[in-house]
Amino acid sequence: MPSDPSPRSLTQGRGLLTGRVWDVNGAKTSASGGSDKPSNLNLPNVLTSLRIVFIPVFAWLVLKGDNQYVGWMWAAFATFALLMYTDKLDGDIARARGLVTNFGKIADPIADKALMTTAFVCLNIIGVLPIWVTVVIVIREFGITFWRMYMLRQGLVVPASKGGKIKTVLQTLAVALYLIPFPSWMDIPVFIVMLAAVAVTVATGIQYLIDSRKKA
Repeated sequence: MPSDPSPRSLTQGRGLLTGRVWDVNGAKTSASGGSDKPSNLNLPNVLTSLRIVFIPVFAWLVLKGDNQYVGWMWAAFATFALLMYTDKLDGDIARARGLVTNFGKIADPIADKALMTTAFVCLNIIGVLPIWVTVVIVIREFGITFWRMYMLRQGLVVPASKGGKIKTVLQTLAVALYLIPFPSWMDIPVFIVMLAAVAVTVATGIQYLIDSRKKA
């Protein structure tokens, strides 16, 4: 008497009828064993989506802490650190498992820009960051994003430079330091890190424009 089919064999059986089976990572595989495009419903995209969902939570924690309540500020810092870690994690998983999708290519930078913009705006609202810093960062980030989209419509792709990675690291470090409830004597060192982040942000933006003009 044949044994009952396992859940996996049932799944594969249904896949044979449709010509597709789904692996545990969210990628589709043809019934003959060949790989197909990965599904949008995969782990990296879920992490990216969760990052977007938790941005309002992060903003609420920063505003609740108001640079006065240590517990809330530490909670904001921990949330920010976790969200930034998922940014690295989803990219690593997507590349390692072949789960890079068009959705991920669009949603991931949107999530990054939304998180960093929210962080700078909230730090400005609670009075720990000069408004000009927020304005410069936001204008540069969205300006280059819109310019990149325009270049893509023209069929031109300008790859990100190594300076862009340095910019991201400095921005992340600067925001994290501002979220940590340091004693007042740390204000100047923390602000110096922020100035470095602003300088690299502006410099990489200018460099991107120069590189894109060369491509045109």
